[in-house]
Amino acid sequence: MAGGAADNYGGVFDGSMGFGAKPALILIDFVEAYFDPSCALYAGVEEALKNALKLRDAAREAGLLIVYTNVSYTQSMIDGGRFAQKVPPLENFVAGHPMGAWPKGLEPADDELVITKHYPSAFFGTSLASTLTANGNDSLIITGLSTSGCVRASCVDCCSHGFIPIIAEDAVGDRHEAPHKANLFDMQAKYADVLPSAKIMEYLSELKL
Repeated sequence: MAGGAADNYGGVFDGSMGFGAKPALILIDFVEAYFDPSCALYAGVEEALKNALKLRDAAREAGLLIVYTNVSYTQSMIDGGRFAQKVPPLENFVAGHPMGAWPKGLEPADDELVITKHYPSAFFGTSLASTLTANGNDSLIITGLSTSGCVRASCVDCCSHGFIPIIAEDAVGDRHEAPHKANLFDMQAKYADVLPSAKIMEYLSELKL
């Protein structure tokens, strides 16, 4: 970013919300489509998954609510609306398609929550906000794919619903570095605290729930 443009952010978008008292962890759309080079949605985001799994281990140890999201459509994809109209490769998420499966190592445990969504945000048209409220969560540690798409949409809705969004910057990924970095910058400026997973795991190791 050019110096003048960056200067416009100084003193205006420097805030921090800090960690909450009772976080939950979400893993957004870590499914085979983004890891299979033969798929149109392939993104080359293996490192993000690796770091997300480390965070999941720490979250399990700390006793956090752990939430996974995936996307699933009927055969006609009528439930995909304008999103499916705009992005035809979402056909990989028709129910039963192998590209919608969990990658090896990510299978949710029986006591962990899976939310199936139709649109980018994990909150839109789902029970996520109600679940977090009922469980007493005040913050959400966000990992997943992609940074500029479903992660960003979920981050904005998380903030709008009154929860603190904490973005694990090395556990989210995108198919191109430019939108990845730009969206991390913008989320940090306006909606979330963007932190390395090592810092988040340090916080979780000291958390008393």
